[in-house]
Amino acid sequence: MRVKVIVILACAIACVGLGAAAAFETRASRLQAIKTVGIISAIGEEISLTRAGLTGLDNAAQTASISAWGLDELIVQQATKLLGGRFHVQPVSYRRAAFAAIRDSAVAPVNLLRSDPFKELVRSDVTPQGLDAYIVITRARSKLGNGRNVEGVGFAEYRTLLADYGLIHALYEVRIIEGKSFDVIEKRAAAPLDNTGTVRIAGPSGPIEATFEDAGSSERLRAAIANLIVRSLPLTLGDMHLIEGQ
Repeated sequence: MRVKVIVILACAIACVGLGAAAAFETRASRLQAIKTVGIISAIGEEISLTRAGLTGLDNAAQTASISAWGLDELIVQQATKLLGGRFHVQPVSYRRAAFAAIRDSAVAPVNLLRSDPFKELVRSDVTPQGLDAYIVITRARSKLGNGRNVEGVGFAEYRTLLADYGLIHALYEVRIIEGKSFDVIEKRAAAPLDNTGTVRIAGPSGPIEATFEDAGSSERLRAAIANLIVRSLPLTLGDMHLIEGQ
């Protein structure tokens, strides 16, 4: 009986390994076929302002406009530079607000069985159609401290008994959507740049000294968040094997 169990487990492990290898080969072959890409960025034009930790009663979420920061333009510019060595990057037009309006992250485990909400938007709202693939960059979500959700671009004030901490984040996820079938070839959330901070978020983030009052107008805050994006984007695209040599 023990021998049979071992044989069954070995066969199951072999089947899983073969399935994973086949999936990787399919993904790799689909990436190999891509020559032309369009880049869509819609991390949003608002910064979220979050209080977490020992906040008392004054912990309602707030937002401020950062449309003047041009972060989506920065992302398209940086991604074009990074991907240009391997693909022909073609400018595309799209309704940024439509992509930014999707709040629910399809990368979350609860959504794995649902149809990706960005597929239909790429089909209906992006021109020109017919490129080999579209790289879609949108907000991601994470937990902060006591379970508060944070997403996209934001500034968080985290209070403890001993100190207050300021934290910026630029949480985003990247999808590769095939341009004919509109299948999602791969999707990946940007990983943390390091995990050494006192307060941690599952995505690009870092400490900063700032206040809620100047969050939407601080040039230092804008530059720090732009730096998170510029540093993390090549790592994320490299993890997805979209950059030559990766």
